[in-house]
Amino acid sequence: MLSTLRSVLRFRRFHLSPTKRRLARAASVEDLRRIARKRLPGGVFDYIDGGAEDELALDRNTRAFRELRYRPRVLRDVDRVDTSTAILGRPAPMPLILAPTGFPRIACPPGELAVARAAARAGLPYALSTLGTRSTEEVSAVSDGRLWFQVYVWRDRGLVKEMLDRAAHSGFEALCITVDSVVLGRRERDVRRGFTLPPKLGLDTIVDGIRHPGWTWQFVRADPIVFSMVAGHSDLDGTTAVNLAQFVNSQFDGSLSWSDVEWLQGVWDGPVLVKGVQTTADAVLARDAGLDGVILSNHGGRQLDSAPAVVDLVPPVADAVGGDLDIICDGGVRRGGDIVKAVALGATACMAGRAYLYGLGAASEAGVDWVIEHLRAGMERDMALCGAASVAELNPDLIGPVAGPPPPGAR
Repeated sequence: MLSTLRSVLRFRRFHLSPTKRRLARAASVEDLRRIARKRLPGGVFDYIDGGAEDELALDRNTRAFRELRYRPRVLRDVDRVDTSTAILGRPAPMPLILAPTGFPRIACPPGELAVARAAARAGLPYALSTLGTRSTEEVSAVSDGRLWFQVYVWRDRGLVKEMLDRAAHSGFEALCITVDSVVLGRRERDVRRGFTLPPKLGLDTIVDGIRHPGWTWQFVRADPIVFSMVAGHSDLDGTTAVNLAQFVNSQFDGSLSWSDVEWLQGVWDGPVLVKGVQTTADAVLARDAGLDGVILSNHGGRQLDSAPAVVDLVPPVADAVGGDLDIICDGGVRRGGDIVKAVALGATACMAGRAYLYGLGAASEAGVDWVIEHLRAGMERDMALCGAASVAELNPDLIGPVAGPPPPGAR
């Protein structure tokens, strides 16, 4: 009887590390989102998780992926599935770039350093944001991987040129010009909470901090959080708490035009992509301007709430400019299958931002590793089940017509 009990009563391995215990409970990015929601103060989580106004674009990005259906092929010899591809002409183990995100150190103190290290281990490009909390020098010091720099065009062109020179000197490969933020979208979760960067203390934040002691202890022990790329510019660098909407609207150049893109091409010696394209007409203009890539993006649903779902833009843009420049699909990626669908429809690769921020908030650097591996494994599995042994075999024939509304699901 004892031997019978021993054969059936097998206990799961207990992890001493709380980080490993949290990750052991996760089966999806949505699980990491739920864990991050428990670990982070409400205002911090809402800043990461929220979108503009009614969050329709935010929901539309993920829903559009879920509504796409496969046309799987069988008996296709998928014993070995190869997810490798080329991004900007250079080999990559999978069609994924870790997207630029603002202020990631509010999720965990290492912030961009953790993301850059995880990306380098996976062999993936990582794009650092102008509104990052680590500088190009700090990031390049911890990463020997592919680094891109995302730039918002400030009114002070001298400051922009200084940032580009620093990025180039630090070995950054490509420049992403964000063009959908001439004014900041109305992010109503932040409005309701009076959220600032860095967060200001008040009775509500003190209570919230007490309810999230792990995050609070890390936050108070870490170095002050600033916009590292403009550190030293006392009115710009975040040493004083700012309302993000007021800050962006006062500092970013609302007169941004294609002539500014031409100027940026002239001062950057390397690939240049434009981020925030949402129409075929603008993708054609980007191609005609000699850009190396377009990043189809609605800023994660954080700008214009009636913007189109990003994956819906891929087929018409691919028809118009496919083969002439790289097409990056940025918005709504939560599973490896989302990457498979975007690439099959004509994208070169996808960007993911919120997904790794959930990982960062749930389990710091290990959470980012988990997200990358989750997307890679999901991509490999969906490719095998669809009968595609390589990225080259992903094509529109694998994607069926949009089905009816799916059941309610995770964002």
